Amino acid sequence: MKRRDFIKNVALTTASVPFVSNGFGMQAIGEKLFNFSTGAEDRVLVIIRLNGGNDGLNTAIPIDQYANLMLHRPNIIIPQNQILGLTPELGLHPAMVGMKNLYNQGKLGIVQNVGYPEQNRSHFRSTDIWSTGSLDVNETKGWLGRYFDSYNPNYPTNYPNASYPDPFAISMGSEVSATCQGIAANFSHAVSNPNNVYSLYEGGFVNDGSYYGNQVEYVATIIGQTNNYGQVINNAANAGNNLSGMYDATNSLAMQMKYVAQMISGGLKTKVYVLSLGGFDTHDNQADSNDLTLGAHKPLLKKVSDAIAAFQDDLSLLGLEDRVVGMTFSEFGRQIASNASLGTDHGDAAPLFLFGTCINYGVIGPNPTIQSSIQDQAGVPMQIDFRDVYASILKDWFQVPSNQVQQLFSHPIQYYTLAGTCNVGIEELALKKDEMLLYPNPCTSYFTIRVLLEEGKTQAELRDVNGAVVMSFFDQHLTAGLHEIPCDVSQLPAGNYFVVLRNKEGIRSHKLVKTK
Repeated sequence: MKRRDFIKNVALTTASVPFVSNGFGMQAIGEKLFNFSTGAEDRVLVIIRLNGGNDGLNTAIPIDQYANLMLHRPNIIIPQNQILGLTPELGLHPAMVGMKNLYNQGKLGIVQNVGYPEQNRSHFRSTDIWSTGSLDVNETKGWLGRYFDSYNPNYPTNYPNASYPDPFAISMGSEVSATCQGIAANFSHAVSNPNNVYSLYEGGFVNDGSYYGNQVEYVATIIGQTNNYGQVINNAANAGNNLSGMYDATNSLAMQMKYVAQMISGGLKTKVYVLSLGGFDTHDNQADSNDLTLGAHKPLLKKVSDAIAAFQDDLSLLGLEDRVVGMTFSEFGRQIASNASLGTDHGDAAPLFLFGTCINYGVIGPNPTIQSSIQDQAGVPMQIDFRDVYASILKDWFQVPSNQVQQLFSHPIQYYTLAGTCNVGIEELALKKDEMLLYPNPCTSYFTIRVLLEEGKTQAELRDVNGAVVMSFFDQHLTAGLHEIPCDVSQLPAGNYFVVLRNKEGIRSHKLVKTK
């Protein structure tokens, strides 16, 4: 079967779309693709696309820029006393109570000012860029598709198989992402409800050796694969479970995430789940003129926040939290200034959220700087390249070697510590009484002590370079074992500090660097 010839003679959009059952697109991306470390074998990444271009300035609100935001968007800005404060400098939209609670629990991270150079404000082009992980207009392969092709050059022939019995990834929602597009095929499978899969007709296909016959054989291969993967997904759904009572049946994103948790708990070995929520193209009525906390933006952010909070609650009850991390993205942010229609127009960079117990929680990167005077149609400038976020997730979470990660992207990668906190196990602590780990270090707002302790009273404090106590932040009786002790240093000035831990085993000290 000459799949490459067939792909060259069909439209790219057609080649990127897998079979769809029951109205939802569900992409499938492999089981053993990230097994560079045994610690990453069962890890899962959940990607949520906020389709339409989310207004980051009314989502993660830079409180320290509030005065100038009032100048540029007085008809939509959230009243300052309604903002859900995370730090003195940053807060969330009041609809995002669930994500604020996750932040307080150390399960939410915010990466500020994410975008790409010379932002294209077209939905279609910008979505292509985020999907391919490339600024090259001729690039047709997804950033994950390129990776999968390097290890599965014959896909989709003979897939699934004994080594890869499960889908490579699953994307739930009304849109199919091009993230998984490879050279010859999209590494994808489509289904709507894992509890209700269809069996497509497979008989009657004969390859007579002609060009038409080759095309028919390709279609037959995809249909057979669809049926096989569909059965695997259905089996996992039947074996899986949900324990959280926080899912809202009227929240489409929450129900998608409920299915994801169900499939993971049922033993499906899929590595990547791609989800989507539309409606973020808020050119008008983003806010309500009578109450700026209301309007079209509020229910969207509430759906995202409630869905992620329910999902994390479910994973915790299922005992799966350390296996899953998630991230959100939108194809671009909105302009700094609002328009006359109580909305915002297409902009540039925006915040990106990370969620899970293994992410680098807190705020990564500085708040956007909003000047009192801005150019017409100005957006938030990019400070962190989205491709560096992708690369860092591959390196931290799936532990792909950095030299292989770099091959997927055309620009020199700058790595950030985003999802590697669970990479440190007990064995890496060396089980020495005088050792403890601080992460992230350097930090911006929060850090965590990871330490192996005997049972007893434990106290922790922060001292400056002169030895003076700056903060006493922990005083509890702990059981024996591995413990993580979080600390909020968001209100402290940047500088060097020492973390001092006391218990019956003695005193341990470690240098901490606090950055702005």
